[in-house]
Amino acid sequence: MLKSKNGWVLLLLMLAGIVIGGFLAHITTIEWLNYGQTFGSTTPLVLDLGLIVLTIGLTIHITVGSLIGIVIAIICYHYM
Repeated sequence: MLKSKNGWVLLLLMLAGIVIGGFLAHITTIEWLNYGQTFGSTTPLVLDLGLIVLTIGLTIHITVGSLIGIVIAIICYHYM
């Protein structure tokens, strides 16, 4: 009998892998785990409507630890 897998579970596992991998890379003294690249806008977009001020910005910091966390999450999803 085939068991269908939920894509939301994979997404949540990958997000958890990114967070945990990035956290472990940040707190350890292993320098190559914290090596990475930052993508996104350096200055946020500010929209002043008088009554409400909206500030919109997005920055993503990907490290080697985060990538390892994603790989571990995909392996865990595969064996579920």
